[in-house]
Amino acid sequence: MNIQFSKYADGLVPAIIQDNQTGKVLMLGFMNQEAVDATMSQQKVTFFSRTKNRLWTKGEESGHYLALVNMQLDCDNDTLLIKAIPNGPVCHTGSDTCWGELNSNSTDFLSKLEGIIASRKTAAPESSYVASLFQKGINKIAQKVGEEAVETIIEAKDKNNDLFVGEAADLLFHYLILLQAKGFTLSDITKELEKRHKA
Repeated sequence: MNIQFSKYADGLVPAIIQDNQTGKVLMLGFMNQEAVDATMSQQKVTFFSRTKNRLWTKGEESGHYLALVNMQLDCDNDTLLIKAIPNGPVCHTGSDTCWGELNSNSTDFLSKLEGIIASRKTAAPESSYVASLFQKGINKIAQKVGEEAVETIIEAKDKNNDLFVGEAADLLFHYLILLQAKGFTLSDITKELEKRHKA
């Protein structure tokens, strides 16, 4: 990306953060090249804080990180649009967005869950089950999805609805991990389904 940092006196470009699932604008921050590089390498949205005069990763204190989905440059090459998955409230006031809006839709919890999974992608393997799965690699993750799919099918043939729902939840959870491991989110799958519906 050829970002025109020199267009602004302080060398910082605005970065608009949008929820990848709901499309809601979450916040506005500022970035220099170092912040862009940190965001790309860590896969967590990082700004240059003008008040702290240093790089600042959103959520470094609260744990409410913004997991990077993609970064786009506008037509003038001087403003960034970053799509992310929030892991908790974005505003320091505790609000979902910096405009006090509720950031929700029918898949709101799944969006939050994706954010949690994304934040554990690079975590220490001993810190969580999800982190340990990522550490074991794509084959183990795919194997777990297969196991959960079989268990869901078995429970579907019985009459215990609680067991079926539990196995279906396990399947969806591991499917979300598999998507993250392959570099995708539910949004990518939704887009593919929308394309098929239009065809």
